[in-house]
Amino acid sequence: MRKISNQIMLITYADSMGKNLKDLYEVLDEHFSGVIEGVHILPFFPSSGDRGFAPIDYFKVDPAFGDWEDIRRFSEKYYLMCDFMINHISSHSEEFKDYMRNKDASPYRNMFIRWNEVWNGEPSEEDIDKLYFRKMTGPVMEYSFDDGSKVKLWNTFGPDQVDLNPYDPVTQEYYKKNLEHLAQYVPLIRFDAVAYTTKRPGTSCFFVEPEIWDVLKIGTAPLKKTGTEVLCEVHENYILQQKMAERGYWVYDFALPMLLLHGLMTGRTDRLIHWLKICPRKQFTTLDTHDGIGVVDVSYLLEEEEIDFVCKRIYKKLEPLDKYRKFPMGSMIKQSGKKRRYQLNITYYSALDEDDDAYLLARIVQFYTPGIPQVYYVGLLAGENDVELMKQGGDHRNINRHYYTREEISETVKRPMLQRMYEIMRFRNKYPAFDGNITVDENAGPGKLDILWSKDEYWTRLKADFRTKEYTITYFDKDLNKAVTL
Repeated sequence: MRKISNQIMLITYADSMGKNLKDLYEVLDEHFSGVIEGVHILPFFPSSGDRGFAPIDYFKVDPAFGDWEDIRRFSEKYYLMCDFMINHISSHSEEFKDYMRNKDASPYRNMFIRWNEVWNGEPSEEDIDKLYFRKMTGPVMEYSFDDGSKVKLWNTFGPDQVDLNPYDPVTQEYYKKNLEHLAQYVPLIRFDAVAYTTKRPGTSCFFVEPEIWDVLKIGTAPLKKTGTEVLCEVHENYILQQKMAERGYWVYDFALPMLLLHGLMTGRTDRLIHWLKICPRKQFTTLDTHDGIGVVDVSYLLEEEEIDFVCKRIYKKLEPLDKYRKFPMGSMIKQSGKKRRYQLNITYYSALDEDDDAYLLARIVQFYTPGIPQVYYVGLLAGENDVELMKQGGDHRNINRHYYTREEISETVKRPMLQRMYEIMRFRNKYPAFDGNITVDENAGPGKLDILWSKDEYWTRLKADFRTKEYTITYFDKDLNKAVTL
């Protein structure tokens, strides 16, 4: 099994670049040698919904995708990451079905959180207003036992995703057996929705301290033996990422996507430069993901009117599609009784108006940002909005979840802009300076960006102008013993 390295990681579903894991492996081998060194394969287990995020059984690979030998094959060539839904389990899982059959006599009864037991009855309006909502109906769902009686359970996301009680010994045994199994194949596990595990009356029930640190201690305990690391998936204010990084956890840079959109749309770099100076170093950078472009993550790094400017530009582009979307303009959350913008659902290439120069510059800056770059498969191919796929199911996120055939990939990768991007990705993967120190020039000038990476005799410099979208990459070539331009 290959260990984590400071090289670019692909994010993809098992069936998004070809039909299955075998196709995916061959596509990467054929077209992306040296471009991609790590792979985050989004949930490949049998699942009852949410494109894999309602897992039924972690000991199985969905037969439509392949088997464990396919995963092992990937793990030998790439450093891998997989998902573990620490917050919830499928309502089709054996554990939940046993609870529905046997009620309080089920050994799994305390894995699930009865709504009335959390609140000692029904919560007050004040209690509800404090909650961090992912769905406007609130984090509760009524389920029917097999005998027809009803029970209200904590349910943060969809009806197929039932929340777990992380403090219950049976839940902890469930964590242990599944995480130890996954650790045989991957050096890094993504704890999905971890901030929602902290449920304490009178709070937001989102990233509640000190409970969040207790949950992470519980979740990481089974991984100590193998040294498997954890990436915490938390979409919220950047301060939470800083807190987790300070405690040694891998985190996401979910602020970078909006900062780059703002910079490229306005020609300003001051907000971005500030972030590059203070952002966590133990992070994975993103521009796009399977869910969307985070908006909540950039609060206080951009002013509200600056966030509005970016959102309105994208809303205008998406406006003709509103009649096909479940949630107009983008997804929302509810906090302190008020709705807030959560994510923008659009491909990153389309967010930049399909401008090759702007898109390439955004990617180059990502590759020069502290942390390990992750590139979503649609972004790897500079994909435009898939309106037809979104229309089919009405899920607004499908606009950025195109299914690529192998033939389509073979044609797409020929685009000159992408060939240049892949050349820079290969350089990013192999050049030693990216394992060194970063210097960001705060006085580069209006609209300018000047980033220097250095280690020993190696150095590389990115100079860019966000107003013209022009850039230069220079580096020290040890063989030639001089600076050259990439």
